[in-house]
Amino acid sequence: MNDDAAEPRTGRGQILLALGREDLELYSAEELTARIADLRAEIVRIEAQMAKKANVRSSADALFSFKSDDPSA
Repeated sequence: MNDDAAEPRTGRGQILLALGREDLELYSAEELTARIADLRAEIVRIEAQMAKKANVRSSADALFSFKSDDPSA
């Protein structure tokens, strides 16, 4: 049986909020450097997803654009 199904799902953005509340005093300088690298990698991943969504949106806008080529219309 899958025990993961019994655990409540984390709401959107909750993990990020928890990271923002975490006590950074507990981390070494090396751990903080690694954390920054991980966060930068996550930013790159998010920016790629945003670009993908923008491309889909502009494709959809172009597809559903019913502008007439007739200037008098």
